Amino acid sequence: MRSLHTSATRRHRRRSVLAATGLVAALALTATACNSGDDKASDKPDAASSSSSSGKDKIKIPDDIADKLKEHGIDVDQWEDGGWKNWDKDKWLSEAKDFVNPVIEGLWKPERMKSAKDPNKTITAKDASADQGISDPDPAPVEAEAEKTPYHENAAPVGKVFFDSPEGSMVCSGTVVKDVNHPGKSNLVWTAGHCVHAGGSGGWYRNLAFVPSYNDLGKSEAELGGATAAEVAPYGQWWADWATTSDQWISGGDETGGAGAPYDYAVLHVKPEQGTKSLEETVGNALDVDFSAPSASDVATMGAWGYPAAPPYNGLSMFKCVDRPGRLSLDATLPTMYRIGCTMTGGSSGGGWFRVVDGETKLVSNTSIGPTDNTWLAGPQLGKGAQTLYNNMSEQYGGQ
Repeated sequence: MRSLHTSATRRHRRRSVLAATGLVAALALTATACNSGDDKASDKPDAASSSSSSGKDKIKIPDDIADKLKEHGIDVDQWEDGGWKNWDKDKWLSEAKDFVNPVIEGLWKPERMKSAKDPNKTITAKDASADQGISDPDPAPVEAEAEKTPYHENAAPVGKVFFDSPEGSMVCSGTVVKDVNHPGKSNLVWTAGHCVHAGGSGGWYRNLAFVPSYNDLGKSEAELGGATAAEVAPYGQWWADWATTSDQWISGGDETGGAGAPYDYAVLHVKPEQGTKSLEETVGNALDVDFSAPSASDVATMGAWGYPAAPPYNGLSMFKCVDRPGRLSLDATLPTMYRIGCTMTGGSSGGGWFRVVDGETKLVSNTSIGPTDNTWLAGPQLGKGAQTLYNNMSEQYGGQ
Protein backbone atom coordinates (compact mmCIF):
# COMPACT_ATOMS: atom_id res chain seq x y z
CA MET A 1 0.00 0.00 0.00
CA ARG A 2 0.96 3.61 -0.17
CA SER A 3 0.71 5.48 3.11
CA LEU A 4 0.46 9.19 3.61
CA HIS A 5 1.66 11.17 6.60
CA THR A 6 -1.23 13.56 7.09
CA SER A 7 -3.98 13.93 9.66
CA ALA A 8 -5.64 11.08 7.83
CA THR A 9 -2.61 9.26 6.41
CA ARG A 10 -3.02 6.50 3.85
CA ARG A 11 -1.42 3.32 2.55
CA HIS A 12 -1.34 1.38 -0.72
CA ARG A 13 -2.00 -2.34 -1.08
CA ARG A 14 -4.78 -4.82 -1.44
CA ARG A 15 -5.93 -7.92 -3.22
CA SER A 16 -8.74 -9.47 -5.16
CA VAL A 17 -11.81 -11.66 -5.17
CA LEU A 18 -13.70 -14.38 -7.00
CA ALA A 19 -17.25 -15.21 -7.91
CA ALA A 20 -20.00 -13.96 -5.64
CA THR A 21 -22.78 -16.16 -4.31
CA GLY A 22 -23.95 -13.68 -1.69
CA LEU A 23 -24.42 -9.92 -1.63
CA VAL A 24 -25.59 -8.28 1.57
CA ALA A 25 -23.27 -9.73 4.21
CA ALA A 26 -20.34 -10.90 2.10
CA LEU A 27 -19.03 -11.61 -1.35
CA ALA A 28 -18.17 -15.28 -1.68
CA LEU A 29 -15.83 -16.18 -4.50
CA THR A 30 -15.73 -19.63 -6.02
CA ALA A 31 -13.93 -21.24 -8.93
CA THR A 32 -15.90 -22.92 -11.68
CA ALA A 33 -13.36 -25.49 -12.79
CA CYS A 34 -10.63 -25.58 -10.20
CA ASN A 35 -7.96 -28.11 -11.00
CA SER A 36 -4.46 -27.85 -9.57
CA GLY A 37 -3.27 -31.00 -11.26
CA ASP A 38 -2.13 -31.74 -14.79
CA ASP A 39 -1.44 -28.33 -16.30
CA LYS A 40 -0.13 -26.35 -13.37
CA ALA A 41 3.01 -24.35 -14.08
CA SER A 42 6.38 -25.50 -12.87
CA ASP A 43 9.75 -23.86 -12.38
CA LYS A 44 10.67 -24.42 -16.02
CA PRO A 45 9.75 -21.92 -18.74
CA ASP A 46 7.60 -22.93 -21.66
CA ALA A 47 9.87 -23.71 -24.60
CA ALA A 48 7.04 -23.20 -27.07
CA SER A 49 6.53 -19.59 -26.01
CA SER A 50 10.09 -18.42 -25.44
CA SER A 51 13.56 -18.15 -26.87
CA SER A 52 17.00 -17.03 -25.75
CA SER A 53 20.57 -17.09 -26.92
CA SER A 54 21.69 -19.38 -24.12
CA GLY A 55 18.81 -21.86 -24.25
CA LYS A 56 19.09 -22.14 -20.47
CA ASP A 57 16.53 -19.49 -19.64
CA LYS A 58 14.14 -19.17 -22.52
CA ILE A 59 12.78 -15.68 -22.98
CA LYS A 60 10.41 -14.13 -25.46
CA ILE A 61 10.98 -10.42 -25.95
CA PRO A 62 9.11 -8.40 -28.59
CA ASP A 63 11.44 -6.87 -31.16
CA ASP A 64 10.69 -3.32 -30.07
CA ILE A 65 11.50 -4.19 -26.46
CA ALA A 66 14.72 -5.95 -27.47
CA ASP A 67 15.70 -2.82 -29.37
CA LYS A 68 14.92 -0.71 -26.31
CA LEU A 69 17.13 -2.93 -24.17
CA LYS A 70 19.98 -2.43 -26.61
CA GLU A 71 19.45 1.32 -26.46
CA HIS A 72 19.92 1.14 -22.69
CA GLY A 73 22.98 -1.11 -23.06
CA ILE A 74 21.30 -4.06 -21.35
CA ASP A 75 22.34 -7.62 -22.16
CA VAL A 76 19.66 -10.26 -21.48
CA ASP A 77 22.18 -12.87 -20.31
CA GLN A 78 23.76 -10.41 -17.90
CA TRP A 79 20.27 -9.43 -16.74
CA GLU A 80 19.58 -13.05 -15.81
CA ASP A 81 22.91 -13.36 -14.00
CA GLY A 82 22.09 -10.46 -11.70
CA GLY A 83 22.22 -7.41 -13.95
CA TRP A 84 18.57 -6.72 -13.08
CA LYS A 85 19.81 -5.56 -9.65
CA ASN A 86 21.35 -2.49 -11.29
CA TRP A 87 18.90 0.31 -10.45
CA ASP A 88 20.98 3.18 -11.84
CA LYS A 89 18.77 5.85 -13.34
CA ASP A 90 19.91 5.09 -16.88
CA LYS A 91 19.19 1.38 -16.36
CA TRP A 92 15.78 1.79 -14.71
CA LEU A 93 13.41 1.60 -17.67
CA SER A 94 10.56 3.99 -17.09
CA GLU A 95 8.62 4.74 -20.27
CA ALA A 96 5.43 2.87 -21.06
CA LYS A 97 7.10 1.15 -24.03
CA ASP A 98 10.13 0.09 -21.96
CA PHE A 99 8.62 -2.75 -19.94
CA VAL A 100 10.54 -6.02 -20.16
CA ASN A 101 10.44 -8.95 -17.77
CA PRO A 102 12.57 -11.95 -18.88
CA VAL A 103 11.86 -15.16 -16.99
CA ILE A 104 14.63 -16.03 -14.53
CA GLU A 105 14.23 -19.71 -13.84
CA GLY A 106 13.96 -20.62 -10.15
CA LEU A 107 14.18 -17.02 -8.90
CA TRP A 108 10.91 -17.06 -6.97
CA LYS A 109 11.59 -20.03 -4.69
CA PRO A 110 9.09 -20.61 -1.85
CA GLU A 111 11.44 -19.10 0.74
CA ARG A 112 12.00 -15.97 -1.36
CA MET A 113 8.26 -15.55 -1.85
CA LYS A 114 7.70 -15.96 1.88
CA SER A 115 10.25 -13.27 2.72
CA ALA A 116 8.97 -10.64 0.23
CA LYS A 117 7.86 -7.44 1.95
CA ASP A 118 5.00 -5.02 1.42
CA PRO A 119 6.13 -1.94 -0.54
CA ASN A 120 5.03 0.56 2.11
CA LYS A 121 6.53 4.04 2.01
CA THR A 122 5.58 7.18 3.89
CA ILE A 123 6.01 10.82 2.93
CA THR A 124 4.15 14.10 3.34
CA ALA A 125 1.17 14.55 1.06
CA LYS A 126 -1.97 16.62 0.72
CA ASP A 127 -4.60 15.73 3.25
CA ALA A 128 -8.06 14.64 2.22
CA SER A 129 -9.55 17.06 4.77
CA ALA A 130 -8.81 19.87 2.31
CA ASP A 131 -11.84 18.65 0.36
CA GLN A 132 -14.21 17.53 3.08
CA GLY A 133 -17.04 18.89 0.99
CA ILE A 134 -16.43 16.09 -1.48
CA SER A 135 -15.10 13.38 0.81
CA ASP A 136 -17.46 11.46 3.06
CA PRO A 137 -16.58 11.03 6.76
CA ASP A 138 -14.00 8.38 7.57
CA PRO A 139 -15.70 4.98 7.64
CA ALA A 140 -15.76 2.87 10.77
CA PRO A 141 -13.06 0.18 10.72
CA VAL A 142 -14.15 -3.21 9.40
CA GLU A 143 -12.17 -6.10 10.82
CA ALA A 144 -10.64 -8.14 8.01
CA GLU A 145 -11.99 -11.68 7.85
CA ALA A 146 -9.81 -14.66 6.95
CA GLU A 147 -10.83 -16.34 3.69
CA LYS A 148 -11.78 -19.99 3.91
CA THR A 149 -9.28 -22.60 2.76
CA PRO A 150 -8.43 -24.08 0.36
CA TYR A 151 -8.29 -20.78 -1.48
CA HIS A 152 -8.62 -22.44 -4.87
CA GLU A 153 -12.16 -23.45 -3.90
CA ASN A 154 -13.20 -20.15 -2.31
CA ALA A 155 -11.25 -17.37 -4.06
CA ALA A 156 -9.42 -18.90 -7.00
CA PRO A 157 -8.92 -15.67 -9.03
CA VAL A 158 -7.09 -13.98 -6.12
CA GLY A 159 -3.33 -14.26 -5.75
CA LYS A 160 -0.06 -12.53 -4.96
CA VAL A 161 2.06 -10.38 -7.26
CA PHE A 162 5.79 -10.67 -6.55
CA PHE A 163 8.39 -8.21 -7.84
CA ASP A 164 11.83 -6.79 -7.15
CA SER A 165 12.49 -3.14 -6.36
CA PRO A 166 15.59 -1.16 -5.29
CA GLU A 167 14.52 -1.86 -1.70
CA GLY A 168 14.36 -5.64 -2.22
CA SER A 169 11.73 -8.28 -2.93
CA MET A 170 8.18 -6.98 -2.65
CA VAL A 171 4.65 -8.32 -2.78
CA CYS A 172 1.21 -7.05 -3.77
CA SER A 173 -2.09 -8.71 -4.66
CA GLY A 174 -3.82 -9.33 -7.96
CA THR A 175 -6.93 -10.80 -9.59
CA VAL A 176 -7.48 -12.93 -12.68
CA VAL A 177 -9.83 -10.98 -14.96
CA LYS A 178 -11.62 -11.97 -18.13
CA ASP A 179 -10.32 -11.07 -21.58
CA VAL A 180 -13.19 -9.85 -23.77
CA ASN A 181 -11.32 -10.76 -26.94
CA HIS A 182 -10.34 -14.24 -25.75
CA PRO A 183 -13.33 -15.62 -23.82
CA GLY A 184 -12.49 -18.49 -21.50
CA LYS A 185 -8.76 -18.16 -22.18
CA SER A 186 -7.66 -15.01 -20.37
CA ASN A 187 -4.07 -14.42 -19.31
CA LEU A 188 -4.81 -11.03 -17.75
CA VAL A 189 -4.23 -10.01 -14.12
CA TRP A 190 -5.52 -6.79 -12.56
CA THR A 191 -3.44 -5.06 -9.87
CA ALA A 192 -2.32 -1.58 -8.77
CA GLY A 193 -0.06 0.69 -10.78
CA HIS A 194 2.31 1.09 -7.83
CA CYS A 195 2.82 -2.69 -7.85
CA VAL A 196 4.41 -2.56 -11.30
CA HIS A 197 5.88 0.94 -11.69
CA ALA A 198 7.49 3.36 -9.23
CA GLY A 199 5.76 6.40 -10.71
CA GLY A 200 7.31 9.75 -11.52
CA SER A 201 10.60 9.15 -9.71
CA GLY A 202 11.40 5.69 -11.06
CA GLY A 203 10.44 3.05 -13.57
CA TRP A 204 9.19 -0.49 -14.07
CA TYR A 205 9.79 -2.96 -11.27
CA ARG A 206 11.45 -6.24 -12.20
CA ASN A 207 10.85 -9.99 -12.08
CA LEU A 208 7.05 -9.59 -11.86
CA ALA A 209 5.28 -12.89 -11.27
CA PHE A 210 1.72 -13.80 -10.25
CA VAL A 211 0.87 -16.76 -8.00
CA PRO A 212 -2.88 -17.47 -7.82
CA SER A 213 -4.20 -19.00 -4.57
CA TYR A 214 -0.81 -18.57 -2.90
CA ASN A 215 -0.43 -20.79 0.21
CA ASP A 216 -3.62 -22.59 -0.75
CA LEU A 217 -4.21 -24.18 2.68
CA GLY A 218 -3.37 -21.07 4.69
CA LYS A 219 -0.45 -22.75 6.43
CA SER A 220 1.56 -20.98 9.12
CA GLU A 221 5.14 -19.85 8.55
CA ALA A 222 6.42 -22.91 10.42
CA GLU A 223 4.19 -25.27 8.44
CA LEU A 224 5.24 -23.72 5.13
CA GLY A 225 8.78 -24.92 5.77
CA GLY A 226 7.66 -28.42 4.80
CA ALA A 227 4.94 -27.47 2.30
CA THR A 228 4.93 -28.90 -1.20
CA ALA A 229 5.21 -26.72 -4.29
CA ALA A 230 1.54 -27.44 -5.02
CA GLU A 231 0.53 -26.13 -1.60
CA VAL A 232 2.55 -22.92 -1.97
CA ALA A 233 1.60 -22.30 -5.62
CA PRO A 234 -1.24 -24.68 -6.61
CA TYR A 235 -1.47 -23.18 -10.10
CA GLY A 236 2.24 -22.47 -10.49
CA GLN A 237 4.03 -19.20 -11.23
CA TRP A 238 2.93 -16.88 -14.03
CA TRP A 239 5.49 -14.35 -15.25
CA ALA A 240 4.32 -11.06 -16.74
CA ASP A 241 5.49 -10.75 -20.34
CA TRP A 242 3.80 -7.37 -20.61
CA ALA A 243 2.44 -4.80 -18.18
CA THR A 244 0.57 -1.54 -18.58
CA THR A 245 -0.48 1.19 -16.19
CA SER A 246 -1.94 4.67 -16.60
CA ASP A 247 0.07 7.57 -17.97
CA GLN A 248 -1.08 9.52 -14.92
CA TRP A 249 0.53 6.99 -12.59
CA ILE A 250 3.77 6.90 -14.58
CA SER A 251 4.03 10.69 -14.56
CA GLY A 252 2.38 11.64 -11.26
CA GLY A 253 2.51 8.64 -8.96
CA ASP A 254 4.75 8.80 -5.92
CA GLU A 255 5.49 6.94 -2.69
CA THR A 256 2.17 7.96 -1.15
CA GLY A 257 0.12 7.87 -4.31
CA GLY A 258 0.25 11.57 -5.09
CA ALA A 259 -1.72 12.86 -8.05
CA GLY A 260 -1.48 9.37 -9.55
CA ALA A 261 -3.55 7.67 -6.81
CA PRO A 262 -6.94 8.00 -8.59
CA TYR A 263 -5.28 6.33 -11.60
CA ASP A 264 -3.42 3.67 -9.60
CA TYR A 265 -4.36 0.57 -11.61
CA ALA A 266 -2.50 -1.82 -13.90
CA VAL A 267 -3.00 -4.89 -16.08
CA LEU A 268 -0.50 -7.70 -16.51
CA HIS A 269 -0.40 -10.20 -19.36
CA VAL A 270 1.13 -13.39 -17.99
CA LYS A 271 2.41 -16.75 -19.19
CA PRO A 272 3.09 -19.96 -17.30
CA GLU A 273 6.64 -21.16 -16.82
CA GLN A 274 5.45 -24.45 -18.29
CA GLY A 275 2.39 -25.61 -20.19
CA THR A 276 0.08 -24.10 -22.75
CA LYS A 277 -3.20 -23.64 -20.90
CA SER A 278 -4.31 -20.10 -20.25
CA LEU A 279 -4.45 -18.68 -16.74
CA GLU A 280 -8.25 -18.64 -16.76
CA GLU A 281 -8.44 -22.28 -17.88
CA THR A 282 -5.90 -23.30 -15.25
CA VAL A 283 -7.47 -21.43 -12.35
CA GLY A 284 -11.01 -22.20 -13.46
CA ASN A 285 -12.38 -18.70 -13.07
CA ALA A 286 -11.89 -15.04 -13.97
CA LEU A 287 -13.87 -11.90 -13.19
CA ASP A 288 -15.40 -9.31 -15.46
CA VAL A 289 -14.20 -5.73 -14.93
CA ASP A 290 -16.90 -3.11 -14.35
CA PHE A 291 -15.82 0.14 -16.05
CA SER A 292 -19.07 2.01 -15.37
CA ALA A 293 -17.48 3.83 -12.38
CA PRO A 294 -20.76 3.90 -10.41
CA SER A 295 -21.25 6.57 -7.78
CA ALA A 296 -20.45 5.30 -4.29
CA SER A 297 -23.98 6.25 -3.24
CA ASP A 298 -25.39 3.83 -5.82
CA VAL A 299 -23.49 0.81 -4.49
CA ALA A 300 -24.72 -0.97 -1.37
CA THR A 301 -21.72 -3.23 -0.86
CA MET A 302 -18.12 -3.58 -2.02
CA GLY A 303 -15.60 -6.19 -0.92
CA ALA A 304 -11.79 -6.08 -0.99
CA TRP A 305 -9.64 -9.24 -0.98
CA GLY A 306 -5.91 -9.48 -0.40
CA TYR A 307 -2.86 -10.83 1.38
CA PRO A 308 -1.97 -8.18 4.01
CA ALA A 309 1.72 -8.45 4.87
CA ALA A 310 2.46 -5.66 7.35
CA PRO A 311 1.88 -6.37 11.09
CA PRO A 312 -0.24 -7.76 12.58
CA TYR A 313 -0.45 -9.87 9.39
CA ASN A 314 2.42 -11.76 7.76
CA GLY A 315 1.37 -11.98 4.11
CA LEU A 316 0.81 -15.73 4.18
CA SER A 317 -2.99 -15.73 4.48
CA MET A 318 -5.82 -14.28 2.42
CA PHE A 319 -8.28 -11.85 4.02
CA LYS A 320 -11.33 -9.86 2.92
CA CYS A 321 -13.38 -6.84 3.99
CA VAL A 322 -16.95 -6.00 2.95
CA ASP A 323 -18.49 -2.58 3.53
CA ARG A 324 -20.70 0.12 2.02
CA PRO A 325 -18.39 2.42 0.03
CA GLY A 326 -17.98 6.14 0.54
CA ARG A 327 -16.15 8.89 -1.35
CA LEU A 328 -12.58 10.11 -0.88
CA SER A 329 -11.22 13.18 -2.66
CA LEU A 330 -7.51 13.92 -2.48
CA ASP A 331 -7.86 17.11 -4.52
CA ALA A 332 -10.74 18.94 -6.15
CA THR A 333 -9.03 18.57 -9.54
CA LEU A 334 -8.69 14.78 -9.29
CA PRO A 335 -11.30 12.01 -9.69
CA THR A 336 -12.98 10.89 -6.48
CA MET A 337 -11.90 7.51 -5.11
CA TYR A 338 -13.92 4.78 -3.39
CA ARG A 339 -13.29 4.16 0.30
CA ILE A 340 -14.35 1.36 2.66
CA GLY A 341 -13.60 0.48 6.25
CA CYS A 342 -10.96 -2.27 6.46
CA THR A 343 -8.10 -3.26 8.79
CA MET A 344 -5.96 -4.92 6.10
CA THR A 345 -2.42 -3.58 6.02
CA GLY A 346 0.35 -3.22 3.43
CA GLY A 347 0.68 -6.18 1.11
CA SER A 348 -2.98 -6.08 0.13
CA SER A 349 -2.24 -3.38 -2.46
CA GLY A 350 -3.50 -4.18 -5.92
CA GLY A 351 -6.08 -6.63 -4.57
CA GLY A 352 -9.42 -6.45 -6.30
CA TRP A 353 -12.56 -4.76 -5.07
CA PHE A 354 -15.78 -6.44 -6.07
CA ARG A 355 -19.47 -5.74 -6.25
CA VAL A 356 -22.42 -7.84 -7.39
CA VAL A 357 -24.22 -6.73 -10.56
CA ASP A 358 -27.31 -8.72 -11.57
CA GLY A 359 -26.07 -11.67 -9.54
CA GLU A 360 -22.55 -11.61 -11.00
CA THR A 361 -19.43 -10.57 -9.09
CA LYS A 362 -17.38 -7.98 -10.99
CA LEU A 363 -14.10 -6.20 -10.26
CA VAL A 364 -14.85 -2.52 -9.73
CA SER A 365 -11.60 -1.18 -8.18
CA ASN A 366 -8.36 -2.22 -6.49
CA THR A 367 -6.62 -1.30 -3.26
CA SER A 368 -4.47 1.78 -3.67
CA ILE A 369 -4.05 3.79 -0.46
CA GLY A 370 -4.97 3.62 3.21
CA PRO A 371 -4.17 5.30 6.54
CA THR A 372 -1.22 4.43 8.74
CA ASP A 373 -3.62 3.29 11.46
CA ASN A 374 -5.08 0.73 9.00
CA THR A 375 -8.74 1.60 9.49
CA TRP A 376 -9.81 2.01 5.84
CA LEU A 377 -8.81 1.46 2.23
CA ALA A 378 -9.30 3.55 -0.90
CA GLY A 379 -9.27 2.55 -4.54
CA PRO A 380 -9.69 4.26 -7.94
CA GLN A 381 -12.92 4.42 -9.88
CA LEU A 382 -12.47 2.50 -13.12
CA GLY A 383 -13.85 4.59 -15.98
CA LYS A 384 -13.04 5.23 -19.63
CA GLY A 385 -9.30 5.62 -19.08
CA ALA A 386 -9.03 2.26 -17.32
CA GLN A 387 -11.19 0.63 -19.98
CA THR A 388 -8.99 1.96 -22.77
CA LEU A 389 -5.89 0.62 -21.02
CA TYR A 390 -7.57 -2.79 -20.59
CA ASN A 391 -8.81 -2.92 -24.19
CA ASN A 392 -5.39 -2.06 -25.58
CA MET A 393 -3.81 -4.83 -23.53
CA SER A 394 -6.43 -7.33 -24.68
CA GLU A 395 -6.14 -6.39 -28.33
CA GLN A 396 -2.33 -6.23 -28.52
CA TYR A 397 -1.24 -9.02 -26.19
CA GLY A 398 -4.28 -11.05 -25.20
CA GLY A 399 -3.85 -13.67 -27.88
CA GLN A 400 -0.18 -14.34 -27.17
